[in-house]
Amino acid sequence: MIDGVMTWIGMHQALSLWLAGLSAAIFVVSLLSLPFLAARIPEYYFSDARRHRSHFRGLHPLAYLALRVFKNLLGWLLILSGLFMLVLPGQGLLTILMGLLLSDFPGKFTLERRLASNPRVLGAINWLRARSGQPPLRAPSIRGADDSRPSS
Repeated sequence: MIDGVMTWIGMHQALSLWLAGLSAAIFVVSLLSLPFLAARIPEYYFSDARRHRSHFRGLHPLAYLALRVFKNLLGWLLILSGLFMLVLPGQGLLTILMGLLLSDFPGKFTLERRLASNPRVLGAINWLRARSGQPPLRAPSIRGADDSRPSS
């Protein structure tokens, strides 16, 4: 297996150098952008049981659409970068989480809350927030423990 990888790298030296440079660039961008993105999350984002409406809904429809397209492109770029960082240098899991927060897809809110209920993930995000002078995020309540719905 390793011989096959080394052979491929030898045959594609230019591509290998480009990938190494891209990996280094993504690493630097993630180091610079993750604290900013973590600081922008409202502290109640994960603790509320229901999804909030976007603050940008009041914009002109074309401006709102352009902003959503940009936000989703950035989110999917971060997810892809995070996947690369799982095997390359960088903060892969945090980058994937920040990409998930920015992108829109069905089941996103449930997935975000499940990821944020992991103490290690929430601790890493809160560490980034503390470095930016932001209060820690409130942990999501475990379904059933803090629900205001009556039990049946």
